[in-house]
Amino acid sequence: MPELPEVETVCRGLAPHLEGRTLRRVEQRRPNLRFPFPPRFCERLTGRRVEAVRRRAKYILMHMDDGTVLIAHLGMSGRMVVSPGRPESFGAHDHVVLETEEGTVVTFNDARRFGLMDLTTEDALGEHPLLRSIGPEPLGNEFSGPVLAQRLAGKMTSIKAALLDQTVVAGLGNIYVSEALFLSRLSPTRIASTVSGAKADRLASAIRAVLARAIEAGGSTLRDHRQASGELGYFQHQFTVYDREGQPCPGCTCDMAKTGGIRRIVQSGRSTFYCPQRQR
Repeated sequence: MPELPEVETVCRGLAPHLEGRTLRRVEQRRPNLRFPFPPRFCERLTGRRVEAVRRRAKYILMHMDDGTVLIAHLGMSGRMVVSPGRPESFGAHDHVVLETEEGTVVTFNDARRFGLMDLTTEDALGEHPLLRSIGPEPLGNEFSGPVLAQRLAGKMTSIKAALLDQTVVAGLGNIYVSEALFLSRLSPTRIASTVSGAKADRLASAIRAVLARAIEAGGSTLRDHRQASGELGYFQHQFTVYDREGQPCPGCTCDMAKTGGIRRIVQSGRSTFYCPQRQR
């Protein structure tokens, strides 16, 4: 599933083509994705000017000139594809089409149909069921070591599981949690409530650093992710531990014969990659 960097990359790719543009045609090419589309979906968007394309956690938010907000989630395989004009035909997995007055077409393609779209308003956005419980944005000014420590206080689960909880921190997923824990030298099995003080400061800084590098690289393409231009993401070539089981970790002095290198364990049904020598 796309994580924060992938969604941020898509939003940045869409913004130049949609912000300030009016949607002259909106097409819904099936009745549902993960959930049914809201009533009058196309009617409520047609003729509206897109004021801003933003991200909240793993959601794309398109703010319209009348206060309507389109909420979109890419699901497991969803893509937003920008074309300079209307194609001669659409594919079986092209489910939503947004066409601007200038002729630019944005197509939402989702082979597995785990994505979703909903409509709300600016006033109701913060209380929308998909968004109201989400934690702070890790790239926002409100995120810091003390804030992270406060949100982890009393949590007896592993730090890996805690960071995957969207009510603790917004937008993190399996890849970037593994990478941030390695950078901060914290074991994924450590009890979350023990991450405070200097440890929380290190972890918050590591989260920011990993996410910033991933966004700069266009996100990670392991299977389905594409930028809005259709280009792949490239951060998978910079992984330090994720999907590197049995390999030496960068900058480590591990005795490979003893440690076996980067280790893979399963936590809550998800693969975790870490260096048991470096991460405590």
